[in-house]
Amino acid sequence: MLDQACSRYEWCPRLRKEVKSILGDDPVHGYPHVVRVAELALKISGTLCGVDEEILLAAALVHDVGRPFESERGKHHAVISADEAPALLRRAGFPDEKVPRVVEAVLAHSFSLGVRAESMEARVLSDADKLDAMGAVGVARAFIEGDRRGRGFEGTVKHFEEKLLRLRELMHTEPGRRMAEDRHRFMKMFLEKFLEEAGLKHVYSLDKAT
Repeated sequence: MLDQACSRYEWCPRLRKEVKSILGDDPVHGYPHVVRVAELALKISGTLCGVDEEILLAAALVHDVGRPFESERGKHHAVISADEAPALLRRAGFPDEKVPRVVEAVLAHSFSLGVRAESMEARVLSDADKLDAMGAVGVARAFIEGDRRGRGFEGTVKHFEEKLLRLRELMHTEPGRRMAEDRHRFMKMFLEKFLEEAGLKHVYSLDKAT
């Protein structure tokens, strides 16, 4: 789906190449994550009216380009991504008049930054980014990141409690809600078995997860 959509816009292959060079192949927040989010965004938008595919596609591709610079700049990655987006988009040949709407969507995609998604493109991108943190891929990402941050099993389970099991309630679109329901159900099933096998039922009770 992404390749097909990208082929409709001359700027897209150039932008994809530059984004990949910035983010690399990290499966958690790197280019593979960007590809998954873009695919999800296109899937969600396919059943909605009022979504500009060009804006959505560009926003999905650049939404995390600030990740590698978060520590050195001391800013939230979504803010850095929004700052970097205009130059990236213009180098790729993206239409100037649509750049501000891409920036808006990028700023509003993040769970932790808490900027309200106003446009349809921002809402779809927000849903797509959250969906990639859910389900089987979300579980894999959580444990990879948990290991990197030294959270251990208990800390990673708490991350599910504090964030991942709350994402279903933050969906903006009906397609996003349907997909989130399925992924939420999988996470609960996984956690139930994991908590039992790891002897961690004292850490988190699934009775609290809706």
